[in-house]
Amino acid sequence: MGLFWRRKKEDFISLGLSAPDESPSGLSDQTRVEEAERIEQIAQWKAESAPVVAEPEVVEPVTAEPETVRPVGISVEQWAAEAAKLFEPSIHAGHAGAQSATSGAAKPAVEERFVEWVEAPVEEESLFSRFRKAVSATRENIASRIEDVVKGRKQIDEATLEEIEEVLIGADLGVQTTLEIIEDVRRQVSRQALKDVDELKRVIKEHLLEILERAERARGVASEASVREDVRPYVLMVVGVNGAGKTTTIGKLANRIKADGYDVLICAADTFRAAASDQLAIWAERAGVPLIQQKQGTDPAAVLFDSLKAAKARAADVLIVDTAGRLHTKSNLMAELEKMKRVAGREVEGAPHETLLVVDAVTGQNGLSQAREFLKVANVTGLVLTKLDGTAKGGIAVAIAKDLNLPIRYCGIGEKADDLIVFDPKAYVDGLFE
Repeated sequence: MGLFWRRKKEDFISLGLSAPDESPSGLSDQTRVEEAERIEQIAQWKAESAPVVAEPEVVEPVTAEPETVRPVGISVEQWAAEAAKLFEPSIHAGHAGAQSATSGAAKPAVEERFVEWVEAPVEEESLFSRFRKAVSATRENIASRIEDVVKGRKQIDEATLEEIEEVLIGADLGVQTTLEIIEDVRRQVSRQALKDVDELKRVIKEHLLEILERAERARGVASEASVREDVRPYVLMVVGVNGAGKTTTIGKLANRIKADGYDVLICAADTFRAAASDQLAIWAERAGVPLIQQKQGTDPAAVLFDSLKAAKARAADVLIVDTAGRLHTKSNLMAELEKMKRVAGREVEGAPHETLLVVDAVTGQNGLSQAREFLKVANVTGLVLTKLDGTAKGGIAVAIAKDLNLPIRYCGIGEKADDLIVFDPKAYVDGLFE
């Protein structure tokens, strides 16, 4: 469109009033006189009828000096005292003495609460606090019940050990883990090294922490730092059964990795379940991450191939691959997973670099069976334990680490986008007993 207002010479229109006289030389003097008189009359008429345009008066702007407003200096204590008057009860004049006594007693209390509210520092919730909230139900199922069992007893006898055994098994710590803990407690009781419930909790905590840390040492926690920087994209494959929270975990992972400053791409290779891509598209939009998808029924390996090509073209740092939720008993779906691994390895060196198994903590021992079968075909490198905040059987983390030496990489402790946190064995165990 260009500028709205422009000034150009050719925009002026000439009326020809200043043009030279082009009358033919054959005109008589009388005619010329008459023509001159007519022109003078026209000029005089234009002058009389022309509107009078007054010159605009130039008004000099008056700059007023701004009024200096001085802030009212009042302390927090004075402000609280004034605010306290609003809460004083209305008392009749006959009870002036009682009113004075009541207001005098009420002011310091209100003032103290007000000052405390104004000056209270806002502290960020620590990792231990978040773990403690997440495993609160499991803590009630273990620590609180152990205290109830031992309460009022002078010594830990065989009957007490049997009740403790039931508590640990009920929290899905696993039979083997429970037997080892009970045997250790029995030995310390016989040596009279275990005298109260605090010592009992300490022994159990040491066992659980040792199991979780041993799993990390045995297989090692997969790390993106182990892959060369020139190998792109870093392929992260997510597997698991339907309903375990796989799609939600992918959305949270994408959000977290992007927040760290990396370019992320999501591959919707779950073409088996209806509306799976639509659900993943919602999470991808929330995280602001591109999504590569195809219509339902497309070969998942073909979708993965297209996603790998797109990731290379975009120079993406990370490619998160969603896979069809499958039961560990379906051999055809498990074979499909093996095909996707071959395609990824052919396109990107060492891909998939990490394979995370999503396990619902609510499933308990069934989650252990799932992990065992997936480990055979998917080369699972780590575990994501979801819905840890919604179960009293959070001990499944220990059972999986004990039986499979499989480390837990992340855990879901809520529904928000930032409620996927890195698993910390010590914070987890401390949260169970403190």
